[in-house]
Amino acid sequence: MGLFDFVKNAGKSLFGSSDANAAEAIAKEVGDPTLADKIKVEVDGENVKISGDIPDQATKEKLILAAGNVEGVSKVEEDLTTAQTEPEASFHTVEKGDTLWAIAAKSYGNGSQYMAIFEANKPMLSDPDKIYPGQKLRIPAQTADA
Repeated sequence: MGLFDFVKNAGKSLFGSSDANAAEAIAKEVGDPTLADKIKVEVDGENVKISGDIPDQATKEKLILAAGNVEGVSKVEEDLTTAQTEPEASFHTVEKGDTLWAIAAKSYGNGSQYMAIFEANKPMLSDPDKIYPGQKLRIPAQTADA
């Protein structure tokens, strides 16, 4: 179980201040509407709790980010269990002037690895140039062949 902080005034309007349809909105944001039946989402003002059984670590991290990168949300508490174990990604909070290239250079020592970050955040990111200050991104563990 983990607790994650987010920038309350950054993000998009994904769901209102109640948990009605919040699981569906988050599952859709992650790109897998079938997850809505596997997770439970509770919204309490600016706090979101998400729980359930999900397939893998990448999906877990995307669910946390989808719930937290919402306008008005400042904390996400997760109690998600995964069927597969794999290395955890780190999270990066976008600052003014950041680019995926710069984030990749800082994270991997090579800016040309920016597409790994973009791919790890799809479908929540639709374009590598469309990131905003306050947004949190998944930075997957660097593979040996990268």
